[in-house]
Amino acid sequence: MWVFDATPLIYLAKVEQLDLVSALNGTCYIPDRVYAEVVTTGLEEGYPDARRIEQRVDAGALEVVSTPDSPLWDRLQGNPRLSDADGAVLVCADQFDATAVMDEAAGRTAAAVEDIETKRTAYLVLSCTKNGHLPVAEARETIDAMVEAGWHCAPALYAKIVHKLDSFDN
Repeated sequence: MWVFDATPLIYLAKVEQLDLVSALNGTCYIPDRVYAEVVTTGLEEGYPDARRIEQRVDAGALEVVSTPDSPLWDRLQGNPRLSDADGAVLVCADQFDATAVMDEAAGRTAAAVEDIETKRTAYLVLSCTKNGHLPVAEARETIDAMVEAGWHCAPALYAKIVHKLDSFDN
């Protein structure tokens, strides 16, 4: 099972690769707070990626879930580096024993402290490529398009991604 933060959804939607979530094993969840941020607010502000995410929810590829009250939620609320959406992702991942899909360092650090598994957007692209759901050339185009659209990827991470994609081609 997977619980998505805003950034992976937004950038996969921007480059029209949200179908990749359907290639993942297990249910894909969006916490209600993330949905409000990326879809509700996104639609109000006219972002086309918000409509794409809404369509994936309507198609059943992504399931919106409520963020439960819990001691973990209470602890995370005290962390000034985490947004409510980040906290909701971690709480839902903990509740469903799922992997949190998030790129931001603060969320990944909090997840490590709470023993919650995380994966980044790049992992999804690489995994789908390795499993034959996405051709190597298209995966490279996806990563490049996300960077061009504003997705933050440190040069060292980009080099690792490209190296890994190259290894799939051999």
